[in-house]
Amino acid sequence: MSTQDTFSYSTVTGYFLQDDDATVAAEFDFISTDFGLVERRYEIDSRDDGSGGDDDDDDDGKTQWQRFEEEVGRLNGQADEGTVFKVLYMGRHGQGVHNVAEGRYGTAEWDRYWAAQEGDSIADWVDPNLTDTGVQQAQRVHEFWKHQIAVARTPAPETYYCSPLYRCLETANITFADLDLPPARPYRPVVKELLREANGVHTCDRRSPLSALRASFPNFIFEPSMTEDDELWSRDTRETNGELDGRMKELLDDIFAHDGSRFVSLTSHSGAICSLLRVLGHREFRLVTGGVIPVLVKGVKG
Repeated sequence: MSTQDTFSYSTVTGYFLQDDDATVAAEFDFISTDFGLVERRYEIDSRDDGSGGDDDDDDDGKTQWQRFEEEVGRLNGQADEGTVFKVLYMGRHGQGVHNVAEGRYGTAEWDRYWAAQEGDSIADWVDPNLTDTGVQQAQRVHEFWKHQIAVARTPAPETYYCSPLYRCLETANITFADLDLPPARPYRPVVKELLREANGVHTCDRRSPLSALRASFPNFIFEPSMTEDDELWSRDTRETNGELDGRMKELLDDIFAHDGSRFVSLTSHSGAICSLLRVLGHREFRLVTGGVIPVLVKGVKG
């Protein structure tokens, strides 16, 4: 029986536009909005300048992201024992071959028939690759991260987690490899089965053999528990939302219990990210392919 610590989770609102009900997900552009970070002052700003006032000038020339990083440090420094605050950068993979196929047939027909097939006369979509568009989307995020780290001083992730499905592994590599990262925060991505898409029936969500993934992505760390063949995918049964939420809760508990990082990257899928947001008590916020949102999360042990 597992003795892993469990946590209750909540989204700390007021820091990002995506937390605000007034923000329309379909119109949201994380690149033009600085990842959605709200321009505001924090409690630590007034403490630093000694005035206690509402001066809107940047404190000591610090960027909004630098001050936000200090704010996360303040929250953790003042937190009760067993309470942890983390920023989760949630990124959806770029457009995959299966996304194009779903668009070709329409979602209703895709779910009714085509998702269970391994392809059509145009393309195969078992654990599919990114399309050219998907690669371009990931490259766009790479360029954005390059700007954010160098200019906006957005904290680079301390830990990188990724779904084991090919489209996510490709997306993570294109996005983060070759960035000028701080020496203390190298890109050493960890593959977690728990982070994969809703499982079963849809062949696009059937994982490739582990040996093939290792050969294609030698820089990734694969969990020791991963089997050569995908023993988790079922041809006949697809996870319910409740089951998916339970899996995402298990993932979060693992991260909050064992990873001391405060800034964490998760490269995953539309359904998985929607589930994570439900578990975190976040409002519904669907990401386009290649989309990214940070979420400030409070986890309380017990």
